[in-house]
Amino acid sequence: MRFERSAGILLHPTSLPGKFGIGDLGHEAFNFVNFLKAAGQNIWQVFPLGPTGYGDSPYQCFSAFAGNPLIISPEKLYENGFLSKEDLEHIPHSNPHQIDFGKIIDYKKNLLRKAFENFKLNSNGTKESFELFCASNDEWLDDFSFFMAAKNYHGGGVWTNWPKELIVREKSAMKLWREKLADDILYHQFVQFQFFTQWKELKKYANENGIKIIGDMPIFIAYDSADLWAHKELFTVDENGKLETVAGVPPDYFSETGQLWGNPLYRWKVMEKDDFLWWRQRFSQLLEMIDIIRIDHFRGFDAYWEIPGDAPTAVKGRWVKAPGEKLFNTVKKYLGELPIVAEDLGVITKSVTALREKFNFPGMKILQFAFGTGMERKFLPHNFVQNCMVYTGSHDNDTTRAYFEKAKVENHDIYNHAQRYLNYFGDEIVKELIRAAYSSVADLVIIPMQDILNLGGEARMNFPGKLGGNWTWRFTWNQVHHDLAKYYKELAELYERPSKPEDNVDIEVEE
Repeated sequence: MRFERSAGILLHPTSLPGKFGIGDLGHEAFNFVNFLKAAGQNIWQVFPLGPTGYGDSPYQCFSAFAGNPLIISPEKLYENGFLSKEDLEHIPHSNPHQIDFGKIIDYKKNLLRKAFENFKLNSNGTKESFELFCASNDEWLDDFSFFMAAKNYHGGGVWTNWPKELIVREKSAMKLWREKLADDILYHQFVQFQFFTQWKELKKYANENGIKIIGDMPIFIAYDSADLWAHKELFTVDENGKLETVAGVPPDYFSETGQLWGNPLYRWKVMEKDDFLWWRQRFSQLLEMIDIIRIDHFRGFDAYWEIPGDAPTAVKGRWVKAPGEKLFNTVKKYLGELPIVAEDLGVITKSVTALREKFNFPGMKILQFAFGTGMERKFLPHNFVQNCMVYTGSHDNDTTRAYFEKAKVENHDIYNHAQRYLNYFGDEIVKELIRAAYSSVADLVIIPMQDILNLGGEARMNFPGKLGGNWTWRFTWNQVHHDLAKYYKELAELYERPSKPEDNVDIEVEE
């Protein structure tokens, strides 16, 4: 699918400003949409929106379908009658630029429990819409709510440590546990109802203001997830959850032992039997939440690195062919042409490129990879094709300012090459790199908010391989210069993002 020439900003809702310790779906999210509109932007990109687990990574969620309770707005709960003013007064002290997940998780859970108890006393006219939500999402909501209730009952531990009858989902035991956990199951259904109600209000507002939302679909699911527990037959585990094979990538110049991700792999042959129903449900549900899907690790749909489940590293593995073409053809047959962008970074083979091009999915370009002796020439703007999406950096990169500051000291070849390529030798090289992205032929330009604000390494979102301290960055409005929106609006207009309508002039010719 070809996309309109557009410009947008990458910012996860957790990074929004606000007084509750973490960005949420409340008024500041609507303010950010207003900023995007004022800045001439027509895309807002976010990370996966699911409920995060250990490590707080949005790429390791308890469900591929559910929403993240941490970004439910307390103010919206108050406005809808589920919290009192007093409930909003005792906010834990926090750094406005950093999320303290330990504090925030407990704080938000307490607020949500209060809201749930108030909902049971008085649904404030939402009972019917709540029941409709539960009924229309039962294909994932029932299992997820049971999973989270059971996890809570058993101290938050991984589901493979539960009683055997729950691990294997023994029918009679499931019925008894469902009765035992009934109130907590209802709580998790209520929380999901609130998340999706708030998210859809925000998405509607964004769409009405000309902003489309790009969201991420991680190719693999988390091991500790409702998806795996409820559908073990679709993944490479035995009935007790023991991993037979796991995902990762082989050794390369970044790592001598490769990357051992530990996610279960798919039993593709089993999935084919019902025309990839699980995937069709996943795509369908995600497209109710967002407008464009960015598939993370797209190359895994062509072939994936299969590692034995008990392997200590990713060295011992093999490439296994995946049915990407058959999957996307089947999904297209049921759902029509999908608005997909493919994350095709790393070592990409001809067959991966062929799969992406067959379905006309735009690939990705990262400008931070374009310079120096180890550069990837395909990331230099003069080598772009139109059907691609360009970033200065991604969530796994340092901020562009920090990248260039480090290059100045440690690898002047990178900095010198960038200066010569951009024909710019001043102090605002980040701004010039953004201009290069805007001026390129790439249909889509997405700039991380950290680079829009020209922030340093303190604003880095994720450091792959580093345990703890990731995904915590937030911005505040006092970091946004008063004429920043005006500058980006002019930049978007200058480089025709969106494209100007073509002049179609009819010329009368005498015969």
